[in-house]
Amino acid sequence: MKPPFNLIHSPEIGVVEHVTDGLRVVTAGNASPMTFTGTRTHILGEGDVAVIDPGPDDPSHFAALCTALNGQRVSHVIVTHSHVDHSPLAKRLAQKFDAPVLGFGPSHAGRSAVMDTLARQGGLGGGEGIDADFAPDVLLEHGAIIEGNGWSLEAIHTPGHLSNHLCFAWLGNDALFSGDHVMGWATTLVSPPDGDLTQFMESLRKLQNRPEHTYYPGHGAPLLEAHNMLDYLLAHRLGREDQILAELVSGPTDIQNITTKIYSDIDQRLLPMASRNVLAHIIDLVERGRVQPLGALRVDSQFQLV
Repeated sequence: MKPPFNLIHSPEIGVVEHVTDGLRVVTAGNASPMTFTGTRTHILGEGDVAVIDPGPDDPSHFAALCTALNGQRVSHVIVTHSHVDHSPLAKRLAQKFDAPVLGFGPSHAGRSAVMDTLARQGGLGGGEGIDADFAPDVLLEHGAIIEGNGWSLEAIHTPGHLSNHLCFAWLGNDALFSGDHVMGWATTLVSPPDGDLTQFMESLRKLQNRPEHTYYPGHGAPLLEAHNMLDYLLAHRLGREDQILAELVSGPTDIQNITTKIYSDIDQRLLPMASRNVLAHIIDLVERGRVQPLGALRVDSQFQLV
């Protein structure tokens, strides 16, 4: 399946962009190979507003948001997940505008029992970009409804990229704020133990069963007909699984060798991140009884087919 990526995106950093009625966005100046053109901070509503994903703790982005919010009341500061490009500015913004911070929980909230056990055992690496200080004032459960002046959101727990990841359905608008779970410019990093491929696939299927067709991601342009991307992401992950299993047919090997073989066409700078995705697949396959480690399950272990 051809990837339906949209790499055409050149927002003006720090400038308010009108997205649709009742929705604006300000892009942070933190563009990188992992954040594309920068974190997209959405402002929902008019007059009384919610800020979704305040972004990195960057003085320039904070100043841009203060300018965009001048003369308005911030009723909610909402965070999809606690990576350092999404959540650190939440506390500072909430203090300035006297608003609560809402999220699923701290960075390890929602972590599966499998990943909890592996994290305690050590040897997995990971922990990239975690905002360890994130502590929302209001904890949102799956299905929670958040209401503001002229808008309402439904919280959807979508662990996988991070265990505390939430998407938010914009009720009555056939739209959803997808954070980093679904984006239009690339596939999503899943890095254990904070990322969990089993959860990621379940979360994709959860969104497939929802009606929203327009997604507003944390990076890049809006996705139209977003279910096409959901279909692609599921097929892509299943394809990677097949590639990993094929590499193990000839005998035990390690994650580095598998990564080099199956990610031969990507920017070499991204290989360390690609290896995290391979690890996520390996753990999923181990849990399903298709692969086993030779010894303890570690990032540097050898693995073989069962």
